[in-house]
Amino acid sequence: MVTLEDARRIIAAAEKKAVEIGQPMNIAVADCGGNLVAHVRMDGAWLGSIDISIKKAYTSRAFDISTKDLATHSQSGGQFFGINASNDGKIMIFAGGVPLKKDGKVVGAVGVSGGSGEQDHAVAEAGAAAY
Repeated sequence: MVTLEDARRIIAAAEKKAVEIGQPMNIAVADCGGNLVAHVRMDGAWLGSIDISIKKAYTSRAFDISTKDLATHSQSGGQFFGINASNDGKIMIFAGGVPLKKDGKVVGAVGVSGGSGEQDHAVAEAGAAAY
């Protein structure tokens, strides 16, 4: 179970990484059902990335995979091509969604948006490491 306390710790670690790289981010944490536990929009982070960060967290939990890896497999000719059209448009195939695991089991996810794919993924990884 991802608690609010967990989510705050994850967000704090992700924010720290975002500050280090100089990129304001939207950071979302979802529970095992893909439901939002907490979200932060850092000062200066894009408004349009609020929704994207939440959907990245949902996507990562829904398929128990990083959105970076899902993106690779969802390109034309890939095994998951077209997956972004599923789930009423809630699927994001941009890097920045990372599953949260406890004892080898996915229990939630963190989603980050506001920079390049590499930046989003790095900030999400930093948040996930705090779990």
